[in-house]
Amino acid sequence: MKINSTIRVAMLWLLSGGLVPALRAQVATQPSIGQQPTGAAVSGQQPGAQQPAATGAVVAQPGVTPGTGVAVPSQPGANPAAGAPSIDGSTGPVNLQPSVISNFNSGLGLAPTGLTPSGEPGNGQPFTLQQAIDFAIRQNINVKNSVLDGISAEGRIREIKASALPQVAATGSLTDNLIIQRAFLPAKFFDPNASDNAPAVPVQFGVKYAGNATLNLNQVIYSPSLNVGLRAAATYRELAQRNLQASKVTVAEQVAKAYYSVLVSVERAKLLDYNIARLDTLLYETQTLNKQGFVEKLDVQRLDVQANNLRAERQNVQNLIELSYTLLKFQMGMGVNDEITLAEQLQDRSIDDLRLLIAPDPTFRYTSRIEYSTLETQIKLAEQDIELTQKGYFPTLAGFANYGYNSGRNLFGQLVTAPWLNFGTVGLSLQVPIFDGFQKRYQITQKRVTLQKAQNNGELLRNSIDLQIRQSSITLNNGLQTLQTQQRNRDLAQEIVRVSRIKYKEGVGSSIEVLNAEASLREAQTNYFASLYDFLIAKVDQDRALGRLYIGL
Repeated sequence: MKINSTIRVAMLWLLSGGLVPALRAQVATQPSIGQQPTGAAVSGQQPGAQQPAATGAVVAQPGVTPGTGVAVPSQPGANPAAGAPSIDGSTGPVNLQPSVISNFNSGLGLAPTGLTPSGEPGNGQPFTLQQAIDFAIRQNINVKNSVLDGISAEGRIREIKASALPQVAATGSLTDNLIIQRAFLPAKFFDPNASDNAPAVPVQFGVKYAGNATLNLNQVIYSPSLNVGLRAAATYRELAQRNLQASKVTVAEQVAKAYYSVLVSVERAKLLDYNIARLDTLLYETQTLNKQGFVEKLDVQRLDVQANNLRAERQNVQNLIELSYTLLKFQMGMGVNDEITLAEQLQDRSIDDLRLLIAPDPTFRYTSRIEYSTLETQIKLAEQDIELTQKGYFPTLAGFANYGYNSGRNLFGQLVTAPWLNFGTVGLSLQVPIFDGFQKRYQITQKRVTLQKAQNNGELLRNSIDLQIRQSSITLNNGLQTLQTQQRNRDLAQEIVRVSRIKYKEGVGSSIEVLNAEASLREAQTNYFASLYDFLIAKVDQDRALGRLYIGL
């Protein structure tokens, strides 16, 4: 019956988008958008990696370094430490994992003046990390397409439900019989005395013009296939919602990594400004000592070369900040030319506070992962597809009613002026499948194989989730240890620079010793921010593995 074929085609359409491989989670962690391997060059990598000095210079004038707010001393004896960014825990630790997770697990400190690509106060809308994610959920193209997919799925679901409602149709026809067909009747019909072998007499039945107008009503009374299709429609709505949620989780991950990339780049630029200011002070003092004849000109030139290299590196970092902002706006669904201001900044956190982040989550369930919930819904659809085919063995009962008017005349004018005669019928239609050549049997066999494959994918996905959780925990542990080591190296390098400068001023050290100490400090600072960025990204990956990265609706 037509209604059965409609339901079957609809179910196939539902399952065509549902029984795709659901193993989205990759076992091997790949670099995400906004994340590059540590150690790459500045021109093509994320902040935090060590870079060689590049050509070009940006001269630091006395006053305030553009884009940082760090004071640049103009005279010897100015205190460069006054403008140094905080590198201790005096600002207080910030826990990245609050006790109650709302939508996104952040925990950054507020930026009092806001962060912009140029470092100057901007007119762009300020965004915290949570606000940036919420904005992306509304504006990101992928999320919008997922919403449209949900609207399309809802329309298809209502189309299936419409099959259970009465179907009403009106038909009309007007026929001009150019040549009326003739029927052949026996001769005895007209002449009882005619012989049996007399030729048949052609007789014309019908009229020149005929008209018909009918109203048809059809209603499904009993159809097991339709009942299954209605239940499958509800399951497919659930699948569309889970696909939308999966898109939101992916966007939240991308925005978080891009946001952290900007923050780390900004902090690194602040440290470079601080190092430039300190080196400018040392260069000024060395120039003064050279004029007095206490140091050689070669010492001044060495410091000048290093200062130029630092300014070139600062310009590269500034370009990277611009690129990071552009990437963030792209992930948020903003135009690349739109202005944006970040309302949060990184804060130093104690190692003890960070260690709390790597504790296992005893409340984790596989259903917390959207990929697993989606696969469960797909398995449910596969089971309903098998049930739909099995219901094809059951009979289908439908009722119908027809009412209309017809007329026939040899003159067209009479067809219009003469009254039409009415007619009406009411009845039931019962379709009972008896034998289909074992088609349904083989269809059910194929669909059971599809269901078994989906169940096997579920087992594989559980193992993959376990591996991802273990991998993210190990990576986060390693990141914490590396961060702790780089923090100690940074503190030691600062102490070495302090002692080397004192020895140089007292005349018991060389400028080469100071330059080496400065280079070691810059390397330690670079490695520290690289490990900090890696730790933040590893935290995002762990939240994704545990299914708590984004739980908004």
